[in-house]
Amino acid sequence: MNTEELKTFIFLSKVKNFTLAAEKLHVAQSTVTNRISELEKEVGKRLFSRGAKTVKLTEAGEIFLRYAERILELQATSIDEISALSAHSRKFSVGAINATYETYVKPLVDECLKDNTHTSIKVMLGHSLDLIQLLQDNMLDMVFSAIPLKRLGYVCETYDVDRVALVCKKGMNEYKNGVTKSQLAKLPYLMCDFTLSDTGVFIRSLFPKNHVFRLDVDNSSKLIPYLENGLGYSFLPYKLVKEKIDDGALEEVSLKDFTAPKVTTYLIYKQGYDVKRFLENKFDELKDYE
Repeated sequence: MNTEELKTFIFLSKVKNFTLAAEKLHVAQSTVTNRISELEKEVGKRLFSRGAKTVKLTEAGEIFLRYAERILELQATSIDEISALSAHSRKFSVGAINATYETYVKPLVDECLKDNTHTSIKVMLGHSLDLIQLLQDNMLDMVFSAIPLKRLGYVCETYDVDRVALVCKKGMNEYKNGVTKSQLAKLPYLMCDFTLSDTGVFIRSLFPKNHVFRLDVDNSSKLIPYLENGLGYSFLPYKLVKEKIDDGALEEVSLKDFTAPKVTTYLIYKQGYDVKRFLENKFDELKDYE
C-alpha cells in the first residue's frame, strides 16, 4: 500500500461517495476505484460496502481506518523530525491534556524557548488515551496525562496533585455559606469533561443522568471567560484559576456536605528517555549545529 491509496481511503470514508471523492481529489473516478481495489487486495478484506449512491465502512474498514490515519501521522512526524535536524540541535514532542497545558506545560515551553534558538518544541493537546497512544507510536517524547499508564518499558510518575475548586464570577456567588450536593444540580453549571479521570466520574455523579448543562466545553481553559462574564459555576483545577481568584475576577464557592477529589497529573515517557533535559532546561551538554 502507498500513501495515495491511504489518503484516498481516508477521504472516501469521510465523503462516502466515489464520484465526490474523485472530484475533490482531482482525479478520475476510476483512479479512486483502482486505489481502493488495490488496498482491499492487500488487506484481504472488503473495506467498504457499496450502496446505490453511497458507500460505508465495513467492520474491517473501521479497524483499518484507525491504522491508516496513524500511518500517515507517523510519516508526517518523521518528515518533520528529519527537517528539524537541519535547524535545531534538540527537538521535543510533548503531549498534554487541556487542563494541564496552561498550568504545567506552557511555563516549561516558555523556559526552554527563552534565549535558546536551537531547540524546537512540538506540543499536541488532546485526550489522555489518544496522547498515550501517540507516545507508544513514537510520535511524542512525553505526555502529561490525567490517567496513568502501567506498561513495561514506560515510566509513569506523579507530576503534580491539585484539587478542583467550584468557582464563579466574583460577587455572583449565591451560596456564601457553601453549596450542598443537592443544590449543585440546580446551578447553571458549565461543564468541562474530564473524561476518564476520577474527577470526571465524580463531577458527572453530582448531576442526574442525561443532565443537560448550560454549556459543555471540551477544554477547561475555554470555560474561564464564560465564568468571568457571570454565566455560571464550574469545577476547575485550582491552580488553573488561582490567578483569577487572586485578581478578584473569580471566587471559590465552598462545599457544605461533600468534598471534591484531587486532580493528579501524570508524566509518562519511555524508559531511558532523558526527560530532565526538558523539565530542567538542561542543554549544556548539547552541541549546536553551526
